[in-house]
Amino acid sequence: MPLNDAKINELLERWIQDVVPSKEEFFKKLKREKLTIYHGVDPTSPDIHLGHSTNYLLMRVFHQMGHRIVLLIGDFTAMIGDPSGRTTERVPLTEKEVKTNYKTYENQVGKILNFNSKENPIEVRHNSEWLKKLTFKDVVEIAGHFTVQQMISRDMFQKRLREGNPIGLHEFLYPLMQGYDSVALNTDAEIGGNDQLFNMMAGRDLVKDYKKKEKFIVTTKLLINPKTSKKLMSKSEGGYIAFNDSAFQMYGKTMALPDEVVANCFQLCTELDAKKIEETEKLSEKERKEALAREIVRIYYGEEEAKKAEYEFNKTFKEKRMPDQIEEFKSGEKFINITNLLIQAGIRSSKGEVRRLIEQGGVHINTKSEDLWERIDDPEKQLEACLGAVIRVGKRRFVRLSYKP
Repeated sequence: MPLNDAKINELLERWIQDVVPSKEEFFKKLKREKLTIYHGVDPTSPDIHLGHSTNYLLMRVFHQMGHRIVLLIGDFTAMIGDPSGRTTERVPLTEKEVKTNYKTYENQVGKILNFNSKENPIEVRHNSEWLKKLTFKDVVEIAGHFTVQQMISRDMFQKRLREGNPIGLHEFLYPLMQGYDSVALNTDAEIGGNDQLFNMMAGRDLVKDYKKKEKFIVTTKLLINPKTSKKLMSKSEGGYIAFNDSAFQMYGKTMALPDEVVANCFQLCTELDAKKIEETEKLSEKERKEALAREIVRIYYGEEEAKKAEYEFNKTFKEKRMPDQIEEFKSGEKFINITNLLIQAGIRSSKGEVRRLIEQGGVHINTKSEDLWERIDDPEKQLEACLGAVIRVGKRRFVRLSYKP
């Protein structure tokens, strides 16, 4: 997408919520100097979802402008756990869980950012590179830049105190560690959702103290439901559209979004210009959502896959037929129970999740060529792998079972 000054300004205003200390100063610097700009993501789950896309679309604009871009994977901070927005403590993650979660992050973000650029390479860093090396003396020194009053003033900590919920001392360390990332990277600017403002301000204070320079904080607009004011995509609550969803899943999940969020999704999750977005307002609600689904799939999979996803969706949900493209799970055993199948195929991560899914009527099986589906009620139901049965999970996930000794 070619970028002229007008387009750059449009996108910056569209995706940026605010800039500390000021938008005007930051925009001027963007045009005059090559800046180091980073965005950090904690690998608390294997998926990066559409709620994060504003950060990466914005980073792509900065990259195309010639700035030094760093994707920071918070492999160390993920083991502490970000308290932002939490009314209870996070369950700590192990180093192994964190590594499993982030192993596909570069591939996922690479659907938006160009990691193959030779002229201006994008860097991928892990904050364990420097945080693991800090001594206790270093941590005490960093902590000396902040007060207990600063930490305890945060809304979610005040809420916990009122409700009698515990606050872990380690939770005070999280913004210190995220703040120190800015020092280690010697950054000029950090990008993050506006719910990360406190943590990013900690980095601004530390950069000022350690590096004797200003750090810009660029907060991006959050994807929310205007009716409920809640985040539309959430790792902790589920129900998100992931970058690594298949084109068919991505299209189907977009079609399942509430009507009231479509306008926000066009603004924050696509690069369509204002005129084209305005044209979609003339469409019916269903047609507008179809246009959004096509555009989102196109961004991550290209034009042809977007057309195929739309065809498959219509075939499956309008015509009630089985889709042509179905992922396959090859079992090494002739018989496998449904719970083990769904876990091994990566559809659910635990027996408890599978049991709840089955109890809610979310799993069906088709053993015939006709579109005849039988509900599975028993989580221990044995399936014969060689029959080539198709399992439907929810409305949009299909898996064909096969036997490969």
